[in-house]
Amino acid sequence: MVSCCDYVLEAGRSCLPLVFFFLVLFCLEVSVFCCIMPYCLQLKSVGDTGVIHVVEKEEDLNWVLADGPHPPYMILLDGNLFNRLVMQQLKGTSRVSGLAVSIAKPNPPQGFSPGLKCPNDGFGVYSKDYGPQYAHCNRTVWNPVGSGLSYEDFDFPIFLLEDANETQVIKQCYQDHNVPTDGSGPEYPLCAMQLFSHMHAVTSTVTCMRRNSIQNTFSINPETVCDPLLDYNVWSTLHPINSSEKVDPKKEFIMVATRIDSHSFFWNIAPGAESAVSSFVTHLAAAEALHKASDVHLLQRNIMFTFFQGETFDYIGSSRMVYDMEKDKFPLRLENIHSFVELNQVALRNGSILWMHTDPVSRLNATVEPQIKNLLDILSNSSVGANVTLQEVGFSQSLPPSSFQRFLRARHIPGVVLTDHQASFQNRYYQSMYDTPENIRMQYPEGLSPEETLEYVTDTAKSLAEVATVVARALYRLAGGANDTSAIQADPKTITQMLYGFLIKMNNSWFQSIIKPDLKGILGDDVPQHYVAVSSPVNTTYLVQYVLANLTGTVVNLTKEECLNPEKTPNAEKEMYDYAWVQGSLDPNSTSRVPYCVRSTVRLSKALSPAFELREWGSTEYSTWTESRWKEIRARIFLVASKELEIITLVVGIAILVFSLVATHFINAKADVLFSIPRDPGAVAY
Repeated sequence: MVSCCDYVLEAGRSCLPLVFFFLVLFCLEVSVFCCIMPYCLQLKSVGDTGVIHVVEKEEDLNWVLADGPHPPYMILLDGNLFNRLVMQQLKGTSRVSGLAVSIAKPNPPQGFSPGLKCPNDGFGVYSKDYGPQYAHCNRTVWNPVGSGLSYEDFDFPIFLLEDANETQVIKQCYQDHNVPTDGSGPEYPLCAMQLFSHMHAVTSTVTCMRRNSIQNTFSINPETVCDPLLDYNVWSTLHPINSSEKVDPKKEFIMVATRIDSHSFFWNIAPGAESAVSSFVTHLAAAEALHKASDVHLLQRNIMFTFFQGETFDYIGSSRMVYDMEKDKFPLRLENIHSFVELNQVALRNGSILWMHTDPVSRLNATVEPQIKNLLDILSNSSVGANVTLQEVGFSQSLPPSSFQRFLRARHIPGVVLTDHQASFQNRYYQSMYDTPENIRMQYPEGLSPEETLEYVTDTAKSLAEVATVVARALYRLAGGANDTSAIQADPKTITQMLYGFLIKMNNSWFQSIIKPDLKGILGDDVPQHYVAVSSPVNTTYLVQYVLANLTGTVVNLTKEECLNPEKTPNAEKEMYDYAWVQGSLDPNSTSRVPYCVRSTVRLSKALSPAFELREWGSTEYSTWTESRWKEIRARIFLVASKELEIITLVVGIAILVFSLVATHFINAKADVLFSIPRDPGAVAY
């Protein structure tokens, strides 16, 4: 499979072209985001070339950095050595021209996170003006294993090799031609690799967006060099609302939120099992359980289920929704939000404990504190009898990185963030390619078919169902429900299907049945990735949208024509509902599907940073991430001759050229003699 590559820039901080790919291997990001060089370097458009050297232990670096007689080198690096210490040794030396990393199997036991120790630092609620003692993770380092590699500047391409067979091909070429003999350099020819990964954008978001603007203004055929990260948030409400009008200021909503995007050092390799998927599948299951409650239509308060995109990149989705609410570009206003419940990382609980995080600064407000206390009490009471114990984190600890922080920047809203960690993350692979199903202990018996695997209820699914049940019951109480909640129960089978679809294989029978026919192309055979990009919506957004519609919507008796054109259908209430004509399941007696129409309250809202709406490309208030444009991403392996042979070949070539020129000149000068036409012996002159 071939993937395109890009690099991301942020305003005010230079960054280097990251991301490259190798043959049929996945391309990946290098030195992504927020570099600190004065200029953003671009890799050579002619490609970076070097002699291959395999590094399987740290001692092997000596050959690359000092002893090897044939620099520059392309390094094939064992995945367990891909860490900050090794990368700092390779950084800044002219003896290294590129890097191919073989993925570590099993996952590095010490953990691996190329993200920051303080994720989204500077864009949350804590600052010198609001809880300065909590700013920059002063009290709690949330991601202690974070190396920050994704935010470093490397002036050479870095590739990820996921396929062991491809790694073996490179190793075999190395062993055949490049292995040192008794400490001395190998004989020519040597095995070399060339990487092509030229990026168009330079320096920072401010520069590349300014160049875009100039191109669009003065060029007949403008060439864009970078694009803002863009996608869509997914949201719905328990009771339908008119999406084209403003909600009555007196109406109260409980907002339930989670993020649906993830990230890693390598482009489009972002499984996000613990960092994103565990929370949003729990959120989806809670929404389903609540919709099934018999008296849900009697609840005094409405509930809004929200799934934010782009949160990894300084809260793109949540900051945009807050902005739209403030500018009256969204049906709800901030004043409509009664309370806020966010699901964060929840799959790696210690025993039965789930932690409730609140904001210690807003709790000093005499009006807000009782509301937060009531929220915590309802959550705690909802866990009675369940295999989940909710405990409150100490009053002196700040909120973890969360979308809720963006809402707190705008208004004091009572809220809680639910996590599996009391302080630092339990997740040792935060924002990395190792945040896989294995990281959240998803295990299946051997020998199951894909369909059997889809239906097999794992222990992870059961655990998340318990969390979803508690959340659904708490939301019922918060919305004013007074009846017994024992019937509100999340379905482990639904969760196991979602985990399989979002983490293992999205092209499965369930996902096929719930999406529109014209969207079936998004169900590739690859493992789903949850990286927000510039081409939107990405498949994760679509899938969350249609899973939510399937779990909370209603099948209505409409024809395809009526479903696709609800404005022409009496009593359709298009402003209140969204209608989708989905593929349906396969007919048991044929190969065709049985499509149907789903009516739901699910909507999309733009997840584009307000900085680009305001043309404030250097903003420190809003996210300013952009992605570079590129044309050619490719690589090749070949044998390279010695310099002496290359010089001899060049000299011989020049000699042949000179000889050819001399011969051509001589032949041209004597053309009348060499090419004269002989006289016809039969011709007689009189």
